[in-house]
Amino acid sequence: MNLIANRIAATIKKANPEETHSLEIMQYALVIILNTLSIVLLTFGIGLITGNLVDSLSFLFCFSTLRFLSGGFHLAKSRDCIIVSVLISTVIPHFFILTEHWLLITNALSVLIMLMFAPNPDRNAQIPKKFFPYLKVISLVLVCTNFFLDSSVVGLAFFAQSVTIIPWKRR
Repeated sequence: MNLIANRIAATIKKANPEETHSLEIMQYALVIILNTLSIVLLTFGIGLITGNLVDSLSFLFCFSTLRFLSGGFHLAKSRDCIIVSVLISTVIPHFFILTEHWLLITNALSVLIMLMFAPNPDRNAQIPKKFFPYLKVISLVLVCTNFFLDSSVVGLAFFAQSVTIIPWKRR
């Protein structure tokens, strides 16, 4: 993904060297865009092929929305991020369906994890700490909506994302 982003950035820079950002900044932004696009398109394709399109895209949307607000663990390589994101978005909603009892437990665990650890942003994120309480509250409210939605897919997505904010290693 870095190679593709670098080639695109170099082409843009060559076409307009005066009015563009540095190659590094454009490459960084393009990697994020290409990763996101890859995840969405692959999830869409696999969901379509497996007949599980709505659940796969719903899972991805809920997972990524909560991730945007709460942060979480990042994989070192773009390729790994794409593979893991696509796998969890297509496999989890396809093979796991929570009963009402387990959905309640999963929702409660997600709330507890968010209460304890959110937000846990990437160390490269430049979010001022004064916004952390707001991100925590919004994350909690979002997770609590599933007590009313009562959706297995949403509950699984929120729980999967919640697990990524737990600081497993000491800092």
